Amino acid sequence: MDKKSNTGNWNTGDRNAGDWNTGNWNTGDGNTGGGNAGYRNTGNWNTGNWNTGDRNAGYRNTGNWNTGDRNTGYCNSVTPEDCLIFNKPAKISDWENAKKPRWMYVDLTEWIDAKDMSSKEKEAYPSYITTGGYLKCYSSLKHAYVDAWEKASDGDRELTKRLPNFDPDVFEEVFGFNPFKKATKTITIDGKNIEISEDSFNEFKKQFTEGNTND
Repeated sequence: MDKKSNTGNWNTGDRNAGDWNTGNWNTGDGNTGGGNAGYRNTGNWNTGNWNTGDRNAGYRNTGNWNTGDRNTGYCNSVTPEDCLIFNKPAKISDWENAKKPRWMYVDLTEWIDAKDMSSKEKEAYPSYITTGGYLKCYSSLKHAYVDAWEKASDGDRELTKRLPNFDPDVFEEVFGFNPFKKATKTITIDGKNIEISEDSFNEFKKQFTEGNTND
């Protein structure tokens, strides 16, 4: 049997019957794990969809062997109503009812049409002339997130800050970058270094300069 043996399209793994899979033996689409019959799983042997754990028959589970939905534990048949959002307690309905920014929904693989390719990409993938583009593969989710954020609209970025319990520090831990971090300055008072925002520093500097001028 040919090593690839894919019957679907745009697969980088082996023996896939679905499309856009980077893992192996998937019959669904958009899986990065292996042996999935569902869709967009990053775990393995899932028959449900959007699972990051293994052997789940439910949906959006991060644990294993769950037939319920949205479980982070193991062998659960129920669907919990409470959850943590940005490390703080909340209702799952809070998240489900929130308008989510589109940039968060990234894939590890993305088809780039020839018209959207940069000159550097065209040089690296000359086959785009005959294929009409190339399959871009991200080295990690965090790499994909950064790329998606750079392409996101202002409205999409604003939606990010409106997510339930939004916390910029937790955001950085999850996505690997922090576009909300304000620049800071360090001043020394009585031998102690104190970190303040750049705005506060500039205001302090302005008052200090004006005070010296008046003297």
